[in-house]
Amino acid sequence: MAFMKDKMKKKDEVNLEDMQEQINEAAAEAEAEKTEETVSEAEAPDTEAAEQSVDETEKLKAEIEEKKNQYLRLQADFENFRRRTRQEKEELGDVVTQTILKDMLPLLDNFERALASDNKDSDGFHKGVEMIYNQFAETLKKNGLEYIETEGKKFDPNFHQAVMRVQNPDLEDDTIAAELQKGYIVKGRVVRPSMVQVVSN
Repeated sequence: MAFMKDKMKKKDEVNLEDMQEQINEAAAEAEAEKTEETVSEAEAPDTEAAEQSVDETEKLKAEIEEKKNQYLRLQADFENFRRRTRQEKEELGDVVTQTILKDMLPLLDNFERALASDNKDSDGFHKGVEMIYNQFAETLKKNGLEYIETEGKKFDPNFHQAVMRVQNPDLEDDTIAAELQKGYIVKGRVVRPSMVQVVSN
């Protein structure tokens, strides 16, 4: 009976050891799986971060390319604008020149008539030339030419050019004594200053 008990005890111990080994193996397997999961979880963010970094790099490259294209388009537009502006200026200059010359054609016609006339009467010839002069002055005025007034004016270096200083006790200093050559303004800009004598007592 004691022998049977010992045998059963031994068998139970063997079974217990087997069970313990199985438990240990199962625990080891569970630990290994847990470690693999931990490693996988640890690696996953790195992979995700790397993928995110690649995406951001590609996005930045795309933005840089877009900015470059925008710059090239702006540069091309600016060149086109400059070329168009230059061309418009040239065309405008041509139109202005054509307009002025067209306005002067009647003067040319009148000079030709005067020269072709058989009438050599000096008074009539003088009167004809005076009429042409008035017509010419009116044409220039219509195109923006203005005479610079000098009579009784004070000398102004912006409009007058002093070529001589004279004494005149009847006039104040820096008063214009005489005009030697007329000066003109076109649309607010002096194209030729008046040549004058200026009083300096």
